[in-house]
Amino acid sequence: MGLTAYTVSAGFPTSVFSSYYIPPAATEEPQPALFDPVLNITYPLNLTNPDTIPTTDDDPVFYPQPLVNVSNATAASLFQAAIANITDIIQTPGLSNCTKCQDALAVAKTVAQTTPQSVPNMLVQLCEKFKFASNSSCVNNYAATNYGAIWTQVLAFATVQGLDGRYICNHLSSTFCSQPATLPTNTTGLFPKPKPANATAPKPSGERVKVLHLSDFHLDPRYAVASEANCSSGLCCRPGVHAAGVTLPQIQLPAPLYGAYRCDTPYYLGLAALQSIGPLSNTSSANPFAWSIYTGDLVSHDSQNQLSRAYVEYAEYSIYDMFKAYIGSPVFAVLGNHDSNPEAIDAPYSEPDGLGQQFSWNYDHVAGLWQQNGWLNASTADEARVHYGAYSIKNQYGLRIITLNTDFWYKSNYLNYYNMTNPDVSGMQAFLIQELQAAEDLGERVWILGHVLTGWDGTNPLPNPTDLFYQIVDRYSPHVIANVFFGHTHEDEFMIYYANNASDISSASALTTGWIGPSVTPLTNLNSGFRMYEVDTGTFDIYDAYTWYANVSSFQSLDPTLTGPTYEFEYSTRQTYDIGWPADAPLNATYWHAVTEAMERDIDLVSTFNTLEGKTSVKSPNCTSEACQRAKICYMRSGSVALGLSCPKG
Repeated sequence: MGLTAYTVSAGFPTSVFSSYYIPPAATEEPQPALFDPVLNITYPLNLTNPDTIPTTDDDPVFYPQPLVNVSNATAASLFQAAIANITDIIQTPGLSNCTKCQDALAVAKTVAQTTPQSVPNMLVQLCEKFKFASNSSCVNNYAATNYGAIWTQVLAFATVQGLDGRYICNHLSSTFCSQPATLPTNTTGLFPKPKPANATAPKPSGERVKVLHLSDFHLDPRYAVASEANCSSGLCCRPGVHAAGVTLPQIQLPAPLYGAYRCDTPYYLGLAALQSIGPLSNTSSANPFAWSIYTGDLVSHDSQNQLSRAYVEYAEYSIYDMFKAYIGSPVFAVLGNHDSNPEAIDAPYSEPDGLGQQFSWNYDHVAGLWQQNGWLNASTADEARVHYGAYSIKNQYGLRIITLNTDFWYKSNYLNYYNMTNPDVSGMQAFLIQELQAAEDLGERVWILGHVLTGWDGTNPLPNPTDLFYQIVDRYSPHVIANVFFGHTHEDEFMIYYANNASDISSASALTTGWIGPSVTPLTNLNSGFRMYEVDTGTFDIYDAYTWYANVSSFQSLDPTLTGPTYEFEYSTRQTYDIGWPADAPLNATYWHAVTEAMERDIDLVSTFNTLEGKTSVKSPNCTSEACQRAKICYMRSGSVALGLSCPKG
């Protein structure tokens, strides 16, 4: 451990970037001129300048091939007939909402298969006509360059009158169709070998190393100092946004230089966090972390019409370049749902009409950056290019790190909504099984890294793929899989995976822990934070976890000409959840189950967890009721959608 608190010096570490369009100032975020060696381009100022935020995306859009060729006149006639037919379906009395939705999808599917380029306009018109959303949201959701072309692909390939259709309708609105039940994973023939009897993990070496966990940076290079930090909707700290009941140019809460609770990470805050890591963790270029992990989400929470491939690539290059400057160890990173364009969308390679390659631009880019920074060798970078940005690598300590693109179980990746009976259309989890089996055969220990968590309250991922993942964890734990890591929620949380689908929730059945890392971004109503693990080099178990945070509520009163923000020690996991655990025992799933048992006896311990969940934010709601206590403990014990959705609400 290093210092208990570190206050960043006033000013900006200008040497981190070689040149600037707009230099940093106490009243303005900088605009570095970034040259990307992988793409061989310098990103233009108008891409990130808050005064020139684009509102249209000129990236290519992709449609399925029509099954027949029709004339323009026939296409127009089909379009109008589809609008009329869907209107009749929606207005027909006596039909359930689910039947109406699936029947409407069947009409839309016909259009997608004959005149696919007309589908986005049809969706926008129907959305506006029936007030499914505001007119602006209809355009942002369904215009061709936003999600309209993606939905066209889904409609063309989905079985809309079957399971696919019920999932699509449930996603559009839970009032249309209820969410289908999880399909139990058929494990017959799933694994190359049965689980070894009496499989055991290796013995600890006694050597401990430091490992950094960063997550959800969400860089906002368009952050506008003194703009509205408490806006009524969308991402705040941007030009043109306003607070509820306030009209521009009046500003209710001016955005501070270092960030705010309803905003993403400005350069000043992101670099303050990175500058603080060394002094707080007692690491340096001469004494670096053994390795570091980054569990995804680089890009800010812009509306889809403000995003583009170039903006995603800018964030990827800029953040990884800052990591290289401040973190003196290899960084093993995964893609988050925001690290794509359109946001959250990735296509399985098996998608028909050659559409499986439509996101290869992104995998090529990040793989090139990871190789450029020396974090992956050439062969592993090539693996990332062909595995959706995912890879498997054995680090210098002998740990096997397997990364996943979790967009393939994320509910907002609309390209997951066809062939829903197959929980692994992308082959991502087949890749995971292959790598875990190889690790078992070689006696290796494994960390699995992803972004979107598989469980907790069950609201983020899809049921069937997470049930498959749960079976994989059960098969290869605890002797192969040492730990699993996620991000996404921006909160500091954990999940426990149990044997046999958690049919017996006990210390004896607790297998593996899913660590959900705190975010650098304060969005929404959270403090900024990061974590370090103390790891044994024999078992790769975690023996303690240390978390630091910056109090975002203090930024408003900072004078940036005098000082920067302070990052300070928040807590040690072992000390905070002191359940009499032996000092030589790791913080494994058995430990965490014992913590949940202590929480059942002591609601104050749940309240402590709740405070730390939001990184000690003054904006975090309390958790002092028995209902909240029961819900939180249930979430901690839920590693899949099915388990999370069965929890009581509180």
